[in-house]
Amino acid sequence: MDKQDGRAAGEPGALRLDDPWYDALASGWGELADTVEATGGRGGTQPPPSAPGQRSVPHGEVYLAVQRSAAFQEVRRRYRRFVLPGTVVFLGWYLAYVIAAIAAPDLMAHRVAGALNIAMLAGLGQFVTTFLLTWAYARHARLRRDSAALDIRWETQELTGGNIR
Repeated sequence: MDKQDGRAAGEPGALRLDDPWYDALASGWGELADTVEATGGRGGTQPPPSAPGQRSVPHGEVYLAVQRSAAFQEVRRRYRRFVLPGTVVFLGWYLAYVIAAIAAPDLMAHRVAGALNIAMLAGLGQFVTTFLLTWAYARHARLRRDSAALDIRWETQELTGGNIR
């Protein structure tokens, strides 16, 4: 995606936002047409030749190298450090609600204010914690993982010669 502020792309000071994944096709969409076009109508699975001066490595090797890289492992570690405890806490809270509803119906029926009882408050609390957990996940991803993941995407784009599929 190129975005420019009215200046020519090569002009100094031109605003340019490139996203290497913007033109990547959805899984399987249009790949046959691109392959036929890239191989001159011969078909096959050869990717189009990379631009001059751009190195191109077989995709399988690139992705295995990325998977083994310290940067990728760090992104995965940060993901797991948030998701696993969050999942355990939320499932624990949900199971506690269900078990309390089954094992202590008198406690859950205890009125707090008017027709509002503990079971209703706990049920509403399930919705509130769902939204809070979603917000916390999005914030954590934005602050701790997204920039590192984008760096990995750029490196992968460069190593594959711009032919990511």
